[in-house]
Amino acid sequence: MRADGHEVLFVGTPNGPEARLAREAGLVFHPMPARGFDRSKPLSLLRAIGQLSASALRTWFLLGRLRPHVVAGFGGYVSLPVGAAAFARRIPLVLHEQNSVPGMANRVLSRWACAVGVTYEDSAKRLRPGTRVELTGNPVRESILRAERARGRDLLDLPADAVVMLVFGGSRGARHINEAVVGLRGRLLADESVHVLHLTGRDEAAAVSEQLVRAGGDGDGRYRVIDYLEDMGSAIAAADLVLARAGATSIAEITAIGRAAVLVPYPYATEDHQTLNARDVERGGGAILVTDDELDSERFADAVVSLLSDIEHRERMAEASRRLGIRDAAERLERLVLACAGKMDDGDDA
Repeated sequence: MRADGHEVLFVGTPNGPEARLAREAGLVFHPMPARGFDRSKPLSLLRAIGQLSASALRTWFLLGRLRPHVVAGFGGYVSLPVGAAAFARRIPLVLHEQNSVPGMANRVLSRWACAVGVTYEDSAKRLRPGTRVELTGNPVRESILRAERARGRDLLDLPADAVVMLVFGGSRGARHINEAVVGLRGRLLADESVHVLHLTGRDEAAAVSEQLVRAGGDGDGRYRVIDYLEDMGSAIAAADLVLARAGATSIAEITAIGRAAVLVPYPYATEDHQTLNARDVERGGGAILVTDDELDSERFADAVVSLLSDIEHRERMAEASRRLGIRDAAERLERLVLACAGKMDDGDDA
């Protein structure tokens, strides 16, 4: 939106990753406290309500000073005070829901929203009846859209003719995946064309490296353990098969590039939304869904090894993945935001 001359300001929690990311992107950042709660602990609920109420009042004054034409919310607890303040100020509110199951903030705020952009069509069934819902997809970084297979392999020093499996677990719940994949080390490296790029997360890298040594080593460098990689686009583009959790961002990136995938939903995700995310891709032919409790089973091992040896199957899945990907999600969402901004009357104060 800034490229089109629009000013973008960001409101988020002061200690969350958005504070750093917004500033790195050159956005003006306004910190606003917000916290979740544990339903089993009434005191945590009272504290959360108190903080959200105070933040809603602070945001009401902030929006009065900034006078934005539109407010866009992306879920999370901080969206609640910002969205409520936008409604009180009669500022058009646009929401985006990246998961198949809308979070609490978007379900509450949808009653006041001009429109809700969704990644999955089924999300509309779980929003307030009468809500204007548009399929926008989940925006991904420009670096993902620019990623190329050959360049990715050059950057990661991977042979052009190798069969590459990329493994990553996302920000949560990677340990079981890490252990299961290292447990397959012998079967994976039995095929000399196979290379494994295993992104473990910083907390797990040492343990995975030790487990790999106990399992027989890295196979002359064909099994690489990496704690963190900034350029995920190059890693996904370099891969022939991706094994990952089924978070909305991971799926959006995999399908935007178009790669065959084995998706293992995080079993403790709210309302099991990762399973629903993964089923959507599986139905479209772009992935195989394996549950977390199947990671130690022969079904999981056979599925991975079979895909690595079957180029035709992988290519069919990759093509299906590309069809599912919405590469212009950012542009779709921008159009929705601008359309709602245009609804504001000239006489409004915000």
